Amino acid sequence: MDADAQVTSPSLPRAYGFVPARGAGAMVEDVDGNILLDLNAGIAVCSTGHSHPDVVRAITEQAERLLHYSASDFFLPIYAETCARLDRIAPMSGPTRTFLTNSGTEAVEAAIKLARHHTRRQYLISFIGSFHGRSYGSVSLTASKARYHEGFGPMLPGVLFAPYGGDGPGYIEDVIFKRLAPPSEIAAIVVEPVLGEGGYVIPPKDFLPRLRDLCSEHGILLVADEVQSGMGRTGRMWAVQHFGVEPDILLAGKGIASGMPLAAMIARADLMTWPMGAHGSTYGGNPVSCAAALATIDLIEGGLLANTERAGTALLDGLRAIAERQPLVREVRGLGLMIGIEFEDAETADAVEVACFLRGALVLRAGDAVVRMAPPLLINLAQVATGLRIFEEACVDVGRVGPKAFRRAVGPYEAGPEAPETA
Repeated sequence: MDADAQVTSPSLPRAYGFVPARGAGAMVEDVDGNILLDLNAGIAVCSTGHSHPDVVRAITEQAERLLHYSASDFFLPIYAETCARLDRIAPMSGPTRTFLTNSGTEAVEAAIKLARHHTRRQYLISFIGSFHGRSYGSVSLTASKARYHEGFGPMLPGVLFAPYGGDGPGYIEDVIFKRLAPPSEIAAIVVEPVLGEGGYVIPPKDFLPRLRDLCSEHGILLVADEVQSGMGRTGRMWAVQHFGVEPDILLAGKGIASGMPLAAMIARADLMTWPMGAHGSTYGGNPVSCAAALATIDLIEGGLLANTERAGTALLDGLRAIAERQPLVREVRGLGLMIGIEFEDAETADAVEVACFLRGALVLRAGDAVVRMAPPLLINLAQVATGLRIFEEACVDVGRVGPKAFRRAVGPYEAGPEAPETA
């Protein structure tokens, strides 16, 4: 950690002193030999677990054949195969086309460009609490924390914000359409079907259908940002499927390739009206990443989707039981293995996050006062039980002395997964 601090950008927001060395399934070993249960999967990225043999085999076989050739300028069979597979699993009833990128934020950027190009409209609507990435277009749509904008203005022009959830569609009609921009000037509404970094918030059942109706009525494109909620994370392949809604454009990333850098913008085929050369990427759709994605989809469809429902139900039920016993916990919410546990304040959530780490479980903060759990989709019921035990013990540790005293007691919290005696 000291060596890291000398050479890396200070912008990297490290959560706590975890230094991973290797992983297998839902377990990770750090450089000191401590074994930890991973309940965040590298921020919902390692969907099939760490170093799944099928994924490693696919990566190795592809790497031995071809590491890279740019799909922007040449024809890669595995690029087209990956796009075809995404077309098959996309939540749109008609044909789709796909643009592959390196990261979720690049998929958002591609969607912004395509939406504006196809509609010839300038405005975009996003939601308070949303997170869409950190590059300029995507961070302009982000409204989860002010610090993502601080010092970087001006943001991309033409972005308007509405409340997330029940009041959102009404606000769009009554305020945005009437006071700020007519619907004929709105290119797209960009929405997370479940808020990710904004706090793992599940919207009311009618929220997405009402947005779909608004978009259909006014020729606005509905863009579903499923970078975090997609690829089986919620117990369905895509979170929008819980709400019976078809987007015009869907964005996938994080868990799409089990840890390899890949993301996708999947759009209705009739929307792909931009001409040759309008958008491209040197590395997007790298063949090794595509090989990992094909293996990942096989695994999700081959059993991990069913396991997500089973393990997610056990984890949600167990956490709700803990909430009844532990006064620190205010609310438990989630779909599948995308679960948020809300506390009274950020200080308490931070302390519980660290307490979990010290006892050997990796969780991560989200929103204002939420600890998120998004483990690998292959987590088994015994590991779920261990995670529940550790989480409740962490709540007890923090509740016994209070969050401030706990953080003082553990100091820099770099020693490894041992609950400090002072706590």
